[in-house]
Amino acid sequence: MAKKAKKVKTAKGAELRIVNPDAAGIDIADGIMQVCVPADRSKDNNRAFGAYTSDLHAISAWLRECGIKTVAMESTGVYWIPLFCRLQEDGMDVVLTNARDVKNITERKTDESDA
Repeated sequence: MAKKAKKVKTAKGAELRIVNPDAAGIDIADGIMQVCVPADRSKDNNRAFGAYTSDLHAISAWLRECGIKTVAMESTGVYWIPLFCRLQEDGMDVVLTNARDVKNITERKTDESDA
């Protein structure tokens, strides 16, 4: 069973404690995939990619370069399937969530904040 993240109070407000430091988040839409890795893994840790095959390979290569082993993907449509297969073929542990089942933080919802 997966570990639950506990809230930690910080100067910025409540944040979730890191449970898996080798994890990344991806918000998937029909034409763009917003990928976020931990801030210590890349100078530009939140990137947008397209939805073409070359973009899927670029996402996987960047995640491997950043040392990512687990990926959480949020998608409402069927756009997740090619990336899910690509990441699994490259040996990553992929978790798919439905956007309506995931509660976002109370600020304005954007693809970048979702990732």
